[in-house]
Amino acid sequence: MIRLATNNDIKRILDITRACTLAMDVEGVFQWNSHYPSEEVFLKDVSIGALYVFQIKNDICGCIMFSDEKDVPYDSVKWLTPDNHNLYIHRLAVHPNFQKQGIARSLMDFAEAFAIKHQYYSVRLDTFSQNPRNIRFYEARNYKQVGDVYFPKQSTFPFHCYEKVFDPQ
Repeated sequence: MIRLATNNDIKRILDITRACTLAMDVEGVFQWNSHYPSEEVFLKDVSIGALYVFQIKNDICGCIMFSDEKDVPYDSVKWLTPDNHNLYIHRLAVHPNFQKQGIARSLMDFAEAFAIKHQYYSVRLDTFSQNPRNIRFYEARNYKQVGDVYFPKQSTFPFHCYEKVFDPQ
């Protein structure tokens, strides 16, 4: 089940992202760290109604954040569509114990269905340039790479920006 996250879910979401960080570190993918993602960012996500969790029985095993708020670093990107009605995805995470079960796919399907239902022009996101698994995941979903952004507190390597455009209905 996918549902809106609450403040009561933050501890478990942080457990998930920390477990993901450790698993990525083992693979040599230094995408997340002690600065990001933080409790403060997840609390903000909850406060604006933009954070969702994937729950199996009583266990939260994944999360995704999406909103139409464009982050400042994205201003330098040459997107495929105009900047006036787009959905941005951040902080997609699935606990390593639950990975490879289609949960990330379900969370993305949910976000894309939301975008289509609300007639967004596109879905936009970024993923770490040194994370080949994520790159394959988004490209298999027909996301097109459109540029790079940098988050110095996370890495000296770029984050690739991707966009998936929806046909007007």
